[in-house]
Amino acid sequence: MSHDPISSLPGRDKASAARMHHRCARLTVASVVLAATAALLTGCGGDSTDNASARTGASASDADPSQSMDGMSDMAMGDPSATPADRIPGAEVVKGTFALLDTRPPGMDDVKGAAWLAQGSKGTTVTVSLTGLKPGDAYMAHLHAQQCSADNGGEHFQFDKGGATTPPNEVHLMFKADKSGMGKTTVNNPRKTGQDALAVVVHPRKAMDNRIACADFDY
Repeated sequence: MSHDPISSLPGRDKASAARMHHRCARLTVASVVLAATAALLTGCGGDSTDNASARTGASASDADPSQSMDGMSDMAMGDPSATPADRIPGAEVVKGTFALLDTRPPGMDDVKGAAWLAQGSKGTTVTVSLTGLKPGDAYMAHLHAQQCSADNGGEHFQFDKGGATTPPNEVHLMFKADKSGMGKTTVNNPRKTGQDALAVVVHPRKAMDNRIACADFDY
């Protein structure tokens, strides 16, 4: 049988001891509640932070359609709604007609088109327009430093040779063929190529080595 130490005290001492006991009990309960609440909030806070980060990342990715292939923006590689190179006011424009290459993949025998390169006060503008492509497929085009007869255009043209292999040091165009198999886009670069960009080559986005066609610019 347990012994209650409070019951053995005199009346006044017994009342004081009882009040002290109750205060300690309330403090203990409050401490437990606070500890539990803190733990709960900590857990929720961590999860919310993680979820918020995930949501932020997903939202940024979904809301920014310009993020694209190889981490580059679509706008850096072409804008179908931009003013075409052959319509840039006051610019010097050269044109090239695409010729099929032996490296083209199967099904590309009917590809035709042209490219324009304009140089003016705002730098260089390049436009490519092709038909006979596979509807819905993505394609890439690049300015090249050699003519088509020299190893199908050779290496990519670079403003700073040996520099970055991405825009703005190179001129890339990315586009998709519509339902009819036509693809067209325009890209701008603040620097001028001079006459060092001799050709433009187009190939499938998923088969970079399978060059479809090449166009020499008629400087």
